[in-house]
Amino acid sequence: MTAPVFIVEPGQLRDGSQGGRIVLSGAEGRHAVSVRRLAVGEEIVLTDGEGVGAYGVVASVEGKDRLEVAVSELRTEPAPAPRITVVQALPKGDRGELAVETMTETGVDAIVPWAASRCITQWRGDRGAKALAKWRSTAREAAKQSRRLRFPEVTELMTTRQLAGLLGGAAFAAVLHEEGSAPLADAALPSEGDIVLVVGPEGGVSPDELAAFAAAGAKPYRLGATVLRTSTAGVAATALLLGRTGRWS
Repeated sequence: MTAPVFIVEPGQLRDGSQGGRIVLSGAEGRHAVSVRRLAVGEEIVLTDGEGVGAYGVVASVEGKDRLEVAVSELRTEPAPAPRITVVQALPKGDRGELAVETMTETGVDAIVPWAASRCITQWRGDRGAKALAKWRSTAREAAKQSRRLRFPEVTELMTTRQLAGLLGGAAFAAVLHEEGSAPLADAALPSEGDIVLVVGPEGGVSPDELAAFAAAGAKPYRLGATVLRTSTAGVAATALLLGRTGRWS
């Protein structure tokens, strides 16, 4: 069985060392002990979500929410280069969580929720706070499931105006659009820095938004011959870029 992944505070792994012991407690400890029912001797992976992982076996179990891990190996995953960010327009229903889940499993480094003008879904007040928390929880669980040591950042909701600064500071910025004259598969990509992709809503990116993004340096690119849903376009684009930049090599 593949060793399950659990999250600890960064300080626990920085202070721990190969051959040492690390305690897993709280919500993650409860999940390991009471839900996964891990027993002494079983393999386990601990990560801080920031690129450090501790690999070992369960040394002891105490109560319903605490276990001790005997660490056999510490691994550090370098920061990704180039870094891939997807700006995701808010989809309808649970398609937002689907997009976050699959992009996280694929390997995206950051996800930016975007309130596009043609989005039917709107994040306001408590509803918006709950929706953002759900996106972040989805990313966290998908990262654990896919055994990532670096978890993707899910930022605060951004407006079109706020995105201009993000796009302007990128090494490469693109808007996925079916009318883009150039294919993303042929675009010249940087070897480092930030790649930022904008995925519009089901109703498409408006002309005003396209103009604002173009002014910030983000040109429209087409992904392929077919038009993908907003919840799948970011996944396909991320996979394409991970392959083209050598990060999947």
